[in-house]
Amino acid sequence: MELPEIISVDDHVVEPAHVWERWLPARLRDRGPRVERRGIRAIEFAGAAAYREEFDADSPVKVDCWVYEDLVYTHKRMVAAVGLPPEEMTMTPITYEDMRPGCHDPAARLADMDLNHVEASLCFPTFPRFCGQTFAEGADKELGLACVRAYNDWMVEEWCGDSGGRLIPLCLIPLWDVDLAVAEVRRNAERGVRAVCFSELPFHLGLPTIHSGYWDPFFAACAETGTVVCMHIGSSSRMPATSSDAPPGVTASLAFGNSMSSLVDFLFSGVLVRHPTLKLAYAESQMGWLPYVLERVDDVWEDNQGWAGTKAIPEPPSTYYYRNVFACFFKDQHGIDAIDKVGRDNVTFETDYPHSDSTWPRTKEVAEKLMAGLDDETVYKIVRGNAIRMLGLPPDAPATPTTAPA
Repeated sequence: MELPEIISVDDHVVEPAHVWERWLPARLRDRGPRVERRGIRAIEFAGAAAYREEFDADSPVKVDCWVYEDLVYTHKRMVAAVGLPPEEMTMTPITYEDMRPGCHDPAARLADMDLNHVEASLCFPTFPRFCGQTFAEGADKELGLACVRAYNDWMVEEWCGDSGGRLIPLCLIPLWDVDLAVAEVRRNAERGVRAVCFSELPFHLGLPTIHSGYWDPFFAACAETGTVVCMHIGSSSRMPATSSDAPPGVTASLAFGNSMSSLVDFLFSGVLVRHPTLKLAYAESQMGWLPYVLERVDDVWEDNQGWAGTKAIPEPPSTYYYRNVFACFFKDQHGIDAIDKVGRDNVTFETDYPHSDSTWPRTKEVAEKLMAGLDDETVYKIVRGNAIRMLGLPPDAPATPTTAPA
């Protein structure tokens, strides 16, 4: 069977410079996020996905920066890396003109998806960070709430609006207030949004844990509206690292670690017992680690009920993974080889456009090589069927092959 067109559940958008100038209420626009072009002398890695910049107005090297309250976020080439050879996917500062237009322009993104055998794409934010931490950390929460809502309006109406459903909206919540978060989930669900960003480990953001019960109204709203809780690696603003002087490759290789911790947290928290229809999705975490983790949580549940705090979990924890959770990968042969343990109904696929890990424009070739030993039904589930079910997309999407399973 010809590889079905892909539905990628983890790509990224570099927000165009006009987002908050256009979508914030007029009275707040002068205080909202804005893009400034600055001279820059150096950017260096400061450990665990942190960076130090040295700005210099006289430097001939220019960078486009998002400026918001006291925050200055610089665009780096590795975040908008598609189309570059690997040796040029660096921390070098860039401007919007340096980027491939598909990073920030929806029409150009659709054209790049056509080049890459991708029908539809779910995109995580860049400047707000992967679950909106930028606005949660800001001092002015009225402004922060307006920025979250403006981003969501832009996402739904402009980024996705003219795509014919090919760009799938993924919205933010105001992380600092669960009642406001619930309201934002419901506001967006009413206009067809079925995915929202959340932190893998909110405790690292100074927020209540999922064990506290604080987030239960949010989880209930997501379950009731069919909104998937999407958690990207790095959405706790902390990446796994062995030491402050370890090279970036260490963090990149261990990036799945927080997703692994988050999954164990959810499986023992009782959240999935209390909210049996809630759907969780782990983006860019790969999946080869899952079989051991699922085996281990079941062993702990079975053998240590006297002290492990598992009495609120009536069934083996892996039960809730197979019922409620979706994994996501772009290159993971070990995970494919263990597909029966990972779960044929639990796996989704991604291209990670436009990051340096992206398989664009060779994603079809990469997928065919990875899945060469799988049957057609399983391939269909991985590259689009599970995403359709996860996101509540129309089951008769135009690109569905006639030979695909129902």
